[in-house]
This record gives sequence, C-alpha cells and structure tokens, in this order.
Amino acid sequence: MSYLLKDLYSPAFYGKLTNALLLTVPAFDRDKFLKEIFIAEFESKELKERMKHTTNVIHRFFPENYNDTIEIIKKTIVELRKIGIGEDGLAFMFLPDYIETYGMDDFDTSVEALEFVTQFVSCEFAVRPFILKYGDKMMRRMQQWSLHESHKVRRLASEGSRPRLPWAMGIPFLKKDPGAVLPILENLKHDPAEYVRRSVANNLNDIAKDHPGIVLEIAKKWSGISPETDALIKHGCRTLLKQGHPEILKHYGLNDHGMILKDFHLLTPDIRMGESLAFSFTIQNELLTKQKVRLEYAIYYKKQNGQHHKKVFKISERIYPAGMKVNILRKQKFVLITTRRFHLGNHRIAVIINGAEKQASDFNLHA
Repeated sequence: MSYLLKDLYSPAFYGKLTNALLLTVPAFDRDKFLKEIFIAEFESKELKERMKHTTNVIHRFFPENYNDTIEIIKKTIVELRKIGIGEDGLAFMFLPDYIETYGMDDFDTSVEALEFVTQFVSCEFAVRPFILKYGDKMMRRMQQWSLHESHKVRRLASEGSRPRLPWAMGIPFLKKDPGAVLPILENLKHDPAEYVRRSVANNLNDIAKDHPGIVLEIAKKWSGISPETDALIKHGCRTLLKQGHPEILKHYGLNDHGMILKDFHLLTPDIRMGESLAFSFTIQNELLTKQKVRLEYAIYYKKQNGQHHKKVFKISERIYPAGMKVNILRKQKFVLITTRRFHLGNHRIAVIINGAEKQASDFNLHA
C-alpha cells in the first residue's frame, strides 16, 4: 500500500492532537473541530493544503487575543510531549504556520513563540516573512538565537536566514548583500551539533551562488580550525567545486595536470525512459608524485527549448599515487521524478577531472 505525505494529516493524528487540545483550550468541542476538519474536500487536499486547512480551523477554536493563543500553543506542545508525541513531526508544521498567518503584526510575541515552537517543530519557513517585514530587527534577533542553548534554535538562526532556502520564499536583500547573515555563521562555524554545522554549510552554499568571493574568503579564514569546520567549508563550497571555480580548485589543491583520461566508452548511446545511461573510462596519474583527484561527470540535459542544462555528479575524491591507473564504470538512471522533467532527443555527458572537462559524448533519449 502506497503512503502519501498528505496522509500525515490522518484521523489518528487529529485524535492525538485533540486529546491535547481538550486539556489546553477552554471549552474545546472535539466533535465540532473534527467535523470542520473532515469536510468533503479534505480528501482531495494535498499536504500543504491540509496544513493550511488545519491552521484555519484551529484558529476558530482559539481565543481572539493572540497572546492568549500563543500561551495555549505552548501548553499544547507540553501536553503533546507528555502523551509521547516526539519532536520534529512534520504534521505539526501548522503551528509555525499559525504564527506566520496570525502573528505578523505582533513582533515580540511571535518571535518569542517561534523560539519556543522551533524546539518542537522547525520554524525555518515561518521565520522568513518576519525577516522580510522587519529586516535588520529580525536579523539581530536571529544573531542572538545563534548563541542559544538549544541546538534547534541555533539551527533556526542559520537555516531560516538562508538567502535561497529550497521550497521557501527567497530573501532578496540577503541575496543582494549577505552581510547580516555572516555574524550568525561566524558564531556557528564550530557548533558542537552536526545538525547546525550542516545548516551553516548550506547557507554558505546559498551565498556562493551570488557572492563566490565572500565564500572563498571565508573558506581561507576558517580553514584548519578543526576537522569539523573543514568539512563544513567543503560542503559549503560544493557548488563552486561543481562549477570548477578556479580559486576554490586552487584552495583545495586540485589540478588536472598529469591526470590522463583514457578509453572512454559510452556503452548505451541510445536509451529509453526508465533505462540507465552506462559509460566507462580509465584515469591514470602520469606524474611522479601523488595527486589529489576530484572525479565527476556532467550531464547536459536537453531542455524544452532545445538548449542544454548542465548538472554535475560526483564520483569520488581521493589521492592517486604516482602511476596509479583506475578503471571506472558508472550508470545514470533516467527515471521520472517530480523534481526533473526529461525531454526526448539529444543529451550529452562529459567526464570532469579536478574541474576540467576531459571527454564529452552525445547520447539519445527515446520514449
């Protein structure tokens, strides 16, 4: 039986939620609440629609006074924990959505609520409208959060301030000038929680797409602080590495000199949807010294307009001793997914050694 994300909003979920609401909402009418949730259109609603529907319905059962409602939300989270509801349940994303929807005009109450709620379910999406509306005032609060005792609040400071957070609204002024984000990342660069450090890396990777020079300077400044910070920087520079940016290649000692690509074979020049592109080649270090090698391949996907879009995939990164020769065989599936649409016709594949394309070949995708 297939499982859909929207089914997180199930009768069982609302049963547990209403058990808590009975304890926190004065004169809460469970039957009326469930009747308003399970309307005729509920089944056809997708995940975010069900989230928003829950936000709107529960609002009708909360007090008119926003401050009183926030206190109820906090007490409800306490009760949910008591009955064994763990943190980070995706279905509870309606709680930050409630703050975003009904609390935009009450900065102090809402920001304090976000700090509390994010320790139960992440508020990384809900915080962004507050950044857009309150600008530097909100960024100063997020800088304070970067020093919070809870790793989840610290992570919110970084993840919520990403200029290009996927699936979320962009922050144009941070894309233009990420200066307000940098003190947050500075505070978190050696955070004890990998969960937080990974967010810092993702934030750096966002910044690199608009300001590669800033990230290059940070990479040089932070390099060697600790193995964890070095890993953070490497992950934060992944887009620059895939782009073959000369300065970042130099920073990591990646040079294609002496690395020879031989015997490239495109094993499946014609494939059909659902099949795999297969290719093989040999790489050899012809130098008399060892060489660090970052090995990748790029697929130039055909777009609807006939142009091609390049996407880079990593194979490995390792040290090749002098004279070492390695045979490589790789496959790339062409399976329909929601985040990529394939177009039939001519595509191209290229092998990349330390940022330099060494071999390219065309292949055809059929129905």
